[in-house]
Amino acid sequence: QSRLKEAVQLLEDYKHGTLPPGVTNKQLWGAQKIKQAIIHPDTNETIFMPFRMSGTPCPAVVGLLLPNQTLASTVFWQWLNQSHNACVNYANRNASKPSPTSKFIQGYLGAVISAVSIAVGLNVLIQRANKFTPATRLLIQRFVPFPAVASANICNVVLMRHTELEEGIDVLDTNGNIVGSSRVAAKHALLETALTRVVLPMPILVLPPIIMSVLEKTWLLRCWPRMLLPVQSLVCLAAFGLALPLAISLFPQMSEV
Repeated sequence: QSRLKEAVQLLEDYKHGTLPPGVTNKQLWGAQKIKQAIIHPDTNETIFMPFRMSGTPCPAVVGLLLPNQTLASTVFWQWLNQSHNACVNYANRNASKPSPTSKFIQGYLGAVISAVSIAVGLNVLIQRANKFTPATRLLIQRFVPFPAVASANICNVVLMRHTELEEGIDVLDTNGNIVGSSRVAAKHALLETALTRVVLPMPILVLPPIIMSVLEKTWLLRCWPRMLLPVQSLVCLAAFGLALPLAISLFPQMSEV
C-alpha cells in the first residue's frame, strides 16, 4: 500500500509539474507500471490481487493440462479456470457504464457451461475414435483445453459486457473530456478484448503439451515420475509469462475510432 501511494503521488507531482529534484525517468516509469497493474483506470480503485491481469492462475492451467483426465477432473478444472476468468473480466471491466450483477452471473454461467460442454464433448469423441493409437489419443487429449477455454473466454466476455453493445461506452476527445456514448466504440472494444482472450491461452495451452511430450521421454522424468508435476508447473509458468504480455500488448488500452 505504501509503495502504491508513493507511485500515485509521484505521478500526480509529475502531472502538476511539482516533481521533487532528482527523480529519474526510470522511477516515473516504475511508478506508472505499479499504478497500471493495481489501479482500475475507470474507477481508480485497487483491484483485488488474484484478479489483476498480473495474477497468474497457474494451478488451474496445470490442472487443465494434466494427462489422463477423468470426467470429474475435466469438469472441475474447467469450472475453476472459468471462475477465475469471470472474476478477472469483472474486475478489469470497462466501468464507464455500470453493468448489472445479473449480467456477470449470466456471463459466468455461459462460460462455465460452454467450457465444460466443449471439453467433455471433445474428450468423448477422442475416446471413441478407434483410428488413433493410445499414445496419439493421449497427445490429442492434451490439446482439448485450448478450444474449450478459447470459446468459453469469448462467451464470458460477450455475455458479461453485452450491456456495452446496447448502451455504448464513453468516448473522449484529445483532451480526455467525455463527449458522448458510442455503440461503435463498444463493438471495437469488445472485439479487441475477445481477441486477446483467444490469444492469451494459445501459448499457455498449446506450448506446454508439446514441450511435455518431449520432456516425458527424457531419462530424468522416466526415472523420477514424481518430478512430472513440478516440471509441468514450471513449463506452464514460463508459457504464461510469455503469453500474458503478448496478449495484453495486442491493442492499446485507449483506442481511436
